[in-house]
Amino acid sequence: MKQKAIILSHKDNVATALTSLKAGDTLEMEIDGQKKVIKLGADVPFGHKLSLTRIEPNSPVVKYGEVIGISTAHIEPGDYVHVHNVASARGRGDLTGGAK
Repeated sequence: MKQKAIILSHKDNVATALTSLKAGDTLEMEIDGQKKVIKLGADVPFGHKLSLTRIEPNSPVVKYGEVIGISTAHIEPGDYVHVHNVASARGRGDLTGGAK
């Protein structure tokens, strides 16, 4: 079976789509040594992110083991993660100390 998404760190709470994915697709992924089934709630374009876990508003979004942004809404497992529900935390002068 062809891998449809990739996780690069055990710290990640998002995966990157390796192909364009459709709402309703089911992915079987290994996360921290455990198999997890994730059903997509929305289309996820190639190269974009999907959530592996529930992410509460104002929580870190982690990819490659690093915080890449802060959630601006509730994000459920299988949701498309992009600018509509994440704000960048890098290089912002309005956030003291950047991402936490």
